[in-house]
Amino acid sequence: MASPFILLRLGIANRFALLSASTYIYRKNVFVDMEKEFVVGIGELLWDMLPGGRRLGGAPANFAYHVSQFGLESVLVSAVGRDEAGEAAVRELVETMSAYPLPGCTGLTDSGVSKGQRLGPGFNILIGMTDFPTGTVGVELDADGVPRYDIRMQAAWDNIPWTSALRQLASRTRAVCFGTLARRSPVSCRTVSRFVDAVPAGEGQWRILDINLRQHFYTRDVVMDALRQCNILKINEEELTVLSGMLSLTGVDSTELCRRLMHQFDLKILILTCGVQGSYVFASGGEDVSFLDTPKVKVADTVGAGDSFTAAFASALIRGLSIQEAHRLAVNVSAYVCSCEGAMPVLPEGLRAVRH
Repeated sequence: MASPFILLRLGIANRFALLSASTYIYRKNVFVDMEKEFVVGIGELLWDMLPGGRRLGGAPANFAYHVSQFGLESVLVSAVGRDEAGEAAVRELVETMSAYPLPGCTGLTDSGVSKGQRLGPGFNILIGMTDFPTGTVGVELDADGVPRYDIRMQAAWDNIPWTSALRQLASRTRAVCFGTLARRSPVSCRTVSRFVDAVPAGEGQWRILDINLRQHFYTRDVVMDALRQCNILKINEEELTVLSGMLSLTGVDSTELCRRLMHQFDLKILILTCGVQGSYVFASGGEDVSFLDTPKVKVADTVGAGDSFTAAFASALIRGLSIQEAHRLAVNVSAYVCSCEGAMPVLPEGLRAVRH
């Protein structure tokens, strides 16, 4: 296969024609090194149809992008259609990969190498080609910048194909983040489940369920299967209420409900976010609960803030920080994202510099 950077110069339409297999990879040479570890976001890739125009989004894309800002190799796994929206989505992702300003790494050449310096860890994509339309979602922001979603059915990301490339990637994945939305259809549900199962188990291997209960796109069976696969659960107050009713959990307060969830599904970590009221991190092994207030910032919009929280938290754990340190970083990163327009701003160096 020709270099993806050469294909980029041929134009999107030619790239789709040349790469006729079910999947294609950008920065594919990164997958050759068997010693590399990856952090993967798998699931929906879609256009948020905002009042001011469309914007590329989806929790896995936001997660993978932000992980890359902490010096880790991240991969977005999803699917697009053979349509203008799919071409535009891939073009924007490629531009994001090519233009991402890694520290000390500017003036990229077509080979992906800066003048005099190898390109460091970054954002990669593994995207399936389907005959379904590229996903879109209607988004309305309320007066506080909080989004309401209208997610369209029968999208490309409902049909992510399972391939040998995914199996290979899973075998070298250190952490994977997934939700329930991509499990609304049988094809992607099977692919996501197979991928998560194929990720190696063991200490320091993270299977993160950012549950993201959206509209009517979940069932009890879907939620239960996802919970059985994760060892970190991220959930908000509304989702905790839904989940407690679904599982017939009773408790006097949110803390007790969270501890019962942790016990029932043998979770290592549970993150409960409560909007402006703060967030909690519960850990197995009897550690104290970590609680942090939500920083007060001027909110531009909150799209992608939760995904950046998850990305920062996971990156910090992989870098060897404590749960409390990871929590602090996640809170600060998500607050910064809230102060920006869009889900994928470049983080300040002070936030990106994660050191053990």
